[in-house]
Amino acid sequence: MLRKMSFFILVVMVLAVVLSACQPQVIEKEVEVVVTEIVEVEVEVEAEEVPAGRCAPMDAAEVDMIKIGVPLPMSAPGAVAGGLAMQYAINIAVDELNADGGVLGKPVQPIFYDTQSLPERGTAAGEYLITQECVVAVVGEYHSSAGVAMNEVVHKYHIPTVFAETWNDGITAAGYEESFRIAPASSMVAAADVNYISNLEGIEFVVIVTENTDYGLPAADQTKEALAAIGIETEIYSADKGVADYSAIITRIQAGTHPDIVMTLTTGEDSYNFENQAIEAGLMPTADTICIANQVAVQPAFWDAVPGGNYCSFRKVGLTPAAANDVTKAFEQEYRKRFDIFPESYALEAYDSMMIMANAIENAGSLDPDAIIDALEATDIDLAQGHYYFPYGKNNPVPEGEPDWMWHQWPDAAVLFLQYFEEGQNSDDAAVIYPEVYQTHDTFLIPFGETP
Repeated sequence: MLRKMSFFILVVMVLAVVLSACQPQVIEKEVEVVVTEIVEVEVEVEAEEVPAGRCAPMDAAEVDMIKIGVPLPMSAPGAVAGGLAMQYAINIAVDELNADGGVLGKPVQPIFYDTQSLPERGTAAGEYLITQECVVAVVGEYHSSAGVAMNEVVHKYHIPTVFAETWNDGITAAGYEESFRIAPASSMVAAADVNYISNLEGIEFVVIVTENTDYGLPAADQTKEALAAIGIETEIYSADKGVADYSAIITRIQAGTHPDIVMTLTTGEDSYNFENQAIEAGLMPTADTICIANQVAVQPAFWDAVPGGNYCSFRKVGLTPAAANDVTKAFEQEYRKRFDIFPESYALEAYDSMMIMANAIENAGSLDPDAIIDALEATDIDLAQGHYYFPYGKNNPVPEGEPDWMWHQWPDAAVLFLQYFEEGQNSDDAAVIYPEVYQTHDTFLIPFGETP
């Protein structure tokens, strides 16, 4: 109809022009024509994906049990032995809690999830535990690669979390209200490594073999930077997680400048593979090259995988048996029922992370995340690794001059160096060589082939 009207108006206008041309007079007239056409258009708008959201209750009266998510590496390429040790430690903690009446009068139920050390599995763990299992909190994890990814998920859903063994600085440096850590930050460990190396004579060149992960690459870079500050040159070699054959890297190391130290920053089975192959190739340990193995050398499995690992030193985060308190000793007694060694740092951290979270929920008197977070910031408790507190958080911001990663960071984690000097030696009997206050044999290094 509108189009027909428009055509009619146009015809009238043309006729007017023709007629006016036939007349002697000139007629001036302004004509304003407004043509409107209404067209209906269907537009498809893609709806933004909205996450399902947390489903955890706010009130303990609404639940029969209090679910706490526990992501851990329990299959390859993750550090399986470490993950299983942490799982066992968590179960010890839960058994103790439930024997004592649970939390807020309800039993605690750990919900385990296998992260395999992979970032995508860290994300999946967070999503599943929070949106499907309805956990009120999260504790655990071993690998930074999974922890960094999970950190974003717990932040998105506002779930209180105590990371047990994830070192990447960025986990706490992100400044998320939800995230706390009781393992040392990677920068703390790098500083300890450099302090130890600075006590050794004649060190000019260090080779670092690391993994292409959120733990390995930052840790290697931080160590290199710190070593450079004291005049020590460093070369980094990296490999993907799950690599079994390190022959190409070992050949490159042997073809280059002779290293005074070869340091392993790969984790789990990867570290065993590299160390065993490097020893078989004659790279380390020798009279001229110090072997610094990964911290999983503390496990009995080290000798099965690295039979030539005698005289390797290794980092140990956590207490020595001599520094054990009553909580440590009670936990150790239960832990030795399955693993006949003094508990590794990650086992102690797993146990303590669950106890810290349970204590916070109890003190909060609620399952409300804000109440739990406030209670976590106010943590003041003695557990297996010592006295826990978090000096900085939303109620006490990190002051200028302190690193960002001190946010919700426990500052007192011990970093030690031990060294084997007898083949097949139990890590409990290894020499403590750093720091000096913990030395058991009055030396920073037992020379290759010597018996202290």
